[in-house]
Parts: sequence; C-alpha cells; structure tokens
Amino acid sequence: MKIRYQKLPQTNGQPWPLPAAALRQVLREGYGWSKFRADAMAGVVVGVIALPLSMALAIACGIPPQYGLYTAIVAGVVAALTGGAKTSITGPTAAFVVVLIPVVSEYGVAGLGLATAMAGVIFIAMGVARMGRLIQFIPYPVTTGFTAGIAVVIATLQIKDFLGITVDQMPHEYIPRLAALWRALPTTHWPDLLIGAMTLAMLIGWSRFTKKIPAPLVALTAAGVLAWGLGFWVDGFEVATIASRFSYTAADGSVLPGIPQLPPMLRWPWDLPGADGQPLHMSLTLVRDLLGPAFTIAILGAIESLLCAVVADGMVGTKHDSDSELIGQGLGNLIAPFFGGFAATGAIARTAANIRSGGRTPIAAVIHSLFVLAAVLALAPALGYLPLSALSALLLVVAWNMCEAKHFIRMLRVAPRSDVVVLLACFGLTVLMDMVIAVAAGVILAALLFMQRMAALSSTKLVEGHHPRMLAPLPDGVVLYEVAGPLFFGAAEKAAGVLSLVADRVSIVILDLAGVPVIDATGMVALESAITRLQSNGVMVILADCKPQPMEAMRKAGIRDEPGKLALCKTLGEAEMLARLIHPGHEEPAESAPA
Repeated sequence: MKIRYQKLPQTNGQPWPLPAAALRQVLREGYGWSKFRADAMAGVVVGVIALPLSMALAIACGIPPQYGLYTAIVAGVVAALTGGAKTSITGPTAAFVVVLIPVVSEYGVAGLGLATAMAGVIFIAMGVARMGRLIQFIPYPVTTGFTAGIAVVIATLQIKDFLGITVDQMPHEYIPRLAALWRALPTTHWPDLLIGAMTLAMLIGWSRFTKKIPAPLVALTAAGVLAWGLGFWVDGFEVATIASRFSYTAADGSVLPGIPQLPPMLRWPWDLPGADGQPLHMSLTLVRDLLGPAFTIAILGAIESLLCAVVADGMVGTKHDSDSELIGQGLGNLIAPFFGGFAATGAIARTAANIRSGGRTPIAAVIHSLFVLAAVLALAPALGYLPLSALSALLLVVAWNMCEAKHFIRMLRVAPRSDVVVLLACFGLTVLMDMVIAVAAGVILAALLFMQRMAALSSTKLVEGHHPRMLAPLPDGVVLYEVAGPLFFGAAEKAAGVLSLVADRVSIVILDLAGVPVIDATGMVALESAITRLQSNGVMVILADCKPQPMEAMRKAGIRDEPGKLALCKTLGEAEMLARLIHPGHEEPAESAPA
C-alpha cells in the first residue's frame, strides 16, 4: 500500500505583511479634491472632540495634559499613514487608564514613555507574525468583561475632581479607593460640583438639539466661560482648572501655569520626569520591570484597534488589513514616546464621529492631528481655563458609553454558564486587581474557552456492524472508528481513549478521519499513542481519508505504511477492501445487505 499525499495549497501575496495598506489602497483608487475636502471637514470635527478628551485622559492617568495632546498629534499621524484601516482615528483612549496609572505612580512619565515604546515593538511583532486575525477571535465575554471593568474604574477615578473633594492620598486598590472617597465626601466643593453637573447635563442633552456641532465643544466652552464669569462676579467662587493644577518649565527656567505653547519636541523617553521628578536611568532591570505593563498595553491596544477597525468596516462597508493595522499602531506607539506621547490605539467613538462627518481615508486622521497641533500652538493659554470638573464629566460620559451596560446585563441573562463565569471573572479582576493580572487571566480564560469549544465540536462513533457508506456489514473482528471535528487538546484524548476499549476483542481498526480538518501536536501525540497501544495488542490500524493538513502532520511525525501493522488509504472504500482482504471473517451474503 502506497501513501498518497495531497499537495497543500500555496498562499499567494506578500511573504511579510507591509505597513500603510490603507494609504496604498486609497492612492491606488485615486485621491482628489472632493475627497480631501470631505476628509478635512471630518478631521476638524474629530479634532474638536479629541482636543479636550486627550487632555482629560492624560490627567486621568496622572500626568500633565500636554502629553495627551502630543499623543494625539504624533501617534495619530503615524498610525494613520502606516496602518491598515482607512477611517480609524488613533489617540489616547480610556482603555489604557487602568494600566497606565500604576506605571505613572511608580515610574513617572519617563517609565510610561518607555513602556509605550516597548509595547510598540510588541505591536509590530504581532503584525509581522500575522496575529491580526487571531486577536479578533478573543471571546466576547473576555473583551466585554475588560471594557466594563475599565469603565467602572474610570468612573470611580472621576469622582474626586467632579465633586472637588480633597483626598490626602488616593489608594491604588479599588476597595480602599472607594473607602477614601466616601470618607472625603464632606469636603465636596460646590463650585466644582456645579460646573461638573452643568457640563454633564450639556454633554448628555446637546445631541437632542443638534448633532452637527460636537457636544464637547459646546459643553466645555460653556463650562470654561461660566467658571470664569462666576469667579469674576461671585465672591469665593473658585474651581480647579488646568492652569491651577498643572504647570511647566519654560526655556528660561521660569515655571508657568497651564500647558506649554509648543509643538512636540524630540527627546529620549527616559529623560522625561520619573516618579520623583528626575529622569530615569536606562537599564536592563528597568526594561524587565516594564515588560509586563508593555505586554498589557500591546494586548489591550491590539484588541481595541482591531475592534475599532471592524466597527468602521461595518459603518462604511470597507475591509481593513489586520496585520498592517497592528504594524501601524506599533509604529505610532514606538515613535510617539520620543515626542512626549504615551500609549495610543484606535478610538471607536472618534472613529465613528469621523465616519459620520464624512471622513473616508487616512488623511482625515492626519487633519485631526494637525488640528490638535494648531490648537496647542494658538490656544494653549485659553485651554488652561478649562475646569477639571468639566473634563471629569466628559470622562464620565466616556465611561458610561464604554461599559455597554445593556449588553453586559443581557449576557448575564442569556449567555451559557461558562461565558458568564468568564465575563464576571474578567470584570472582577479588572476592577479589583492589577490590570496586568487581569489581562493574563483573560488570555488564559480565552484559551480554556477555546479548548472547551473545540472538544465540544469533536465527536466520535464506533461502528462494529453495518455502516451507511459500506455495501455490507464489517466482518467480525473489524471495527470502524469515526472521528469528526478538529483534533485539538482534550478532543484528541476523547477521540483516542475509546480505542483502548476495543483493543482486546478486534484484529483490525479502521480510523475514518474524513471529518478531521486539522490536527495539532497534542492530537498527533494522542493519535500515535492510540496506534501504539493497538499495535501492542496485535491490532492492525488502517487510517482512511486523511485531509491535507493531518496527512502532512502525519508525514512529519514519521507515520508510514507497516505491513500487517499500519496502512494509510486514500478513501474509506480502499480501507474497507483492505480490511476484508486481510480479515475476511464471517460475512452475511451481499444481497442481504441494505440497499
């Protein structure tokens, strides 16, 4: 009996994924004035939204607001020009806040920049390894648990500035943080609460009047003007603002309030201020300590970036390049820290605003970044008047939209018990534990879910008599064992375990592998063990109807024809004929077999 191998299909296209897939496609399709005008208008609208949000997210991470602006400027341009999604807007997002706060508290802005650059390298490696499609298969309960937990933590962090309360030292753990906020409630500052509540009401209600003018532009402008006016006319009315909370050192050494009226400047990330205000000493130990946060940033960023691209595809009808998008996001995160930026990813809300405003190419994202740059250069002093309670109100709205409470509750009601356990585990770990632990546990839970589902998909059937695909019943001493589904993990053991039950009463076992599309290393080991056990009991094994991937895996594993012990047949019919030839047995007349 000769082994018949089928040639595996060859893949066409580039051997390595290339960056800038979206931009190259746009240029191939042609780019003219009408498209530029639509992109420019959309970019300005998104820039208006990104301007206060970038500052608010930087403040939420515990760093001065200008670093959020630098992130939107640099990462936004680089990711747009080198990524694989046409309409995605890249910048700081709420998903990173929970990860970045511990990094900032221990290593300062310098450590945050270095961790981001390391995450950029991981991003690029995932793209080059073509992991874009794999990231998209992370189970929905895992991503929902993460996002809902992050939303809860972000909302909790905004209570302090929204109410204007005074907390001597904010604990890092969630439960002690809640306790500290509760104890500090008597220190609520009513001017901050008034401005925050007014901003929140406008952010929620403005869209009922019109959607042409972004709600953050109206609400935050009104908050700044109202806070300034009441502070001028009402004695004792004073609110915390960007200028009153943050400052920077000018070129002449003087300390000025607010944010610098300067573009992003090139410098080493580790030369930025550390937790003690001094630059960090670059070392292998520092890189090793930041590897965990960098990995978490990369995983969360990859999930959110590709989810953002999928949402954009659904809105516009386009198709993104996952691997190119990972490379583009990696380049954005690698380059941004050298200009004062930090972790960035595709932002779903800003991307949706871009699409609704008419943006259809990466040029819209570039215009958005240029708008933020122009605002920094022209309006930096005015931005210092923005109340912190108003920015907290903006993040409260972001957190509410992010948590997707209706979907979370619905999953608790209708999802299978295993999915509910994973959902609650990811949610609880995100809220109560360090985000590095939560992401690691989420990846493990996703793998366990995959194993469970693959095992459930696999099925086995033992046939000792008649089979629909055979003309006559099998001879005595010959059994047919059907395996269907991917031979992965636990499924392989389930499929191979039954064979030990028949080894002592048969002389030939036909393994029908027609329903096995793929086999992994675990499945191959289980299959080899089953064959060895059967052969040790004097049972001959016939492998029938192997698909290309399992056949190639068996060839590499050294599974060959062994006369009287092992045979490989192209079809089940050939296997049946060989079994009847070797072991005729006692058969019923052919005419008595079912038609």
